[in-house]
Amino acid sequence: MTRAPDKMNTKPHVRKLRCAVYTRKSSEEGLEQEFNSLHAQREACEAYIASQRSEGWVLVRDQYDDGGISGGTLERPSLQRLLVDIEDGLVDVVVVYKIDRLSRSLMDFSKLVEVFDRNGVTFVSVTQSFNTTTSMGRLTLNILLSFAQFEREVTAERIRDKVRASRMKGIWMGGPAPFGYAVKDRKLVIQEENAKHLRWMFARFLELGSCTELARDVAKQGIRTKRGNRIDKKALYRMLNNRVYIGEAVHKGESYSGEHEAIIDRGTWDKVHAILTDSPRTRAARTRAQTPALLKGLIYGPDGAAFSPSHTRKGGKLYRYYVSQTVLKHGAGACPVGRVSAGEIEAAVIDQLRAVFRQPEIVAGTWKAAQVEAQASQGAITEADVRDALGQLDPLWDELFPAEQARIAALLIERVDVGPGGLSVRLRIDGLSGLAQEMLVQDVERAA
Repeated sequence: MTRAPDKMNTKPHVRKLRCAVYTRKSSEEGLEQEFNSLHAQREACEAYIASQRSEGWVLVRDQYDDGGISGGTLERPSLQRLLVDIEDGLVDVVVVYKIDRLSRSLMDFSKLVEVFDRNGVTFVSVTQSFNTTTSMGRLTLNILLSFAQFEREVTAERIRDKVRASRMKGIWMGGPAPFGYAVKDRKLVIQEENAKHLRWMFARFLELGSCTELARDVAKQGIRTKRGNRIDKKALYRMLNNRVYIGEAVHKGESYSGEHEAIIDRGTWDKVHAILTDSPRTRAARTRAQTPALLKGLIYGPDGAAFSPSHTRKGGKLYRYYVSQTVLKHGAGACPVGRVSAGEIEAAVIDQLRAVFRQPEIVAGTWKAAQVEAQASQGAITEADVRDALGQLDPLWDELFPAEQARIAALLIERVDVGPGGLSVRLRIDGLSGLAQEMLVQDVERAA
């Protein structure tokens, strides 16, 4: 009699599913506590995994926690590490406390689901039970994500409304404090040293009417931002247009009365903006017209570098200079003659010109050059004619407009060299003959 075989164990083999818990918290508030929101999320997820032990669920050792990071982005360190482990086949199930812990964006979540599906990973929310491998589960997921995104947008709107309401009351809402202010107890208070510099810049702009010139003066004064950066023309425009300095709070282009103290008075502000309403090109043209440069393009220093006209105002008075390009590029001391007074050097050059008009050898040279031109035009000119023409220029010089004086200077002067020992003027003989003929023609026309 054969013995019946023992009853074999028919219990099915359960495949282990490696479960990774992901937690996230948007703000850093409370993270320093011994038991915080991340711990609470993880505890709930681990309890859920333990309840599914009969299904083969086991918790992986690695922890994926992102604290103080918004769910509106996928650029989260622990999330990126989780995605790498999923691609490497180390995770079978992703467990979260709530769906919006993984993402608040429908588009971002769809990208995550694609990664999960491609690697055969299931997604589980312990408070919102559904299966992402079915079409119904996907529909439920999309609905839940839509509400999560709606909640996020409503929260953002509430924050924007709160900021707007606070700005309307003149409350400072954070951010870097403007130059001249410091933040104390969440309020703007005047930082007197920089406020003094700011008042000077506004007053200086009223004198110069040019941000380009003002930027040069600011650099000479050694004034810099709080971080030690140079204050350039763009930074000056921002300062001159910042209504915070007249005690206002600005939100979305609208100005409201601020709770902080003003640095700039309204009168100065209005004068500055009366100038700023003109285009920079118009202001530059007006500045050049107000500061005629007789020797522009004609004067050079001992190192051969050209001198550029410049000016400044002090006490309502205009002071004009010619400054070496070497000094402008490399700073004071780069040239033995870095700057000369425009009035003094122009007067010295004009005195030399007037003396030239009376020198017999200059008159003779001018007459010879004029004769050549007169013969070419089949005209006649005498030495006395040339002497009389040049002699008329001396008494008339002061009556000429600055533009006409500059034109004649460019016609007569080839170059003015300035050095430690004085100046040297090089004339254009052809220019003298041309000017003499021009004046003779004017005499003929007046006689006619």
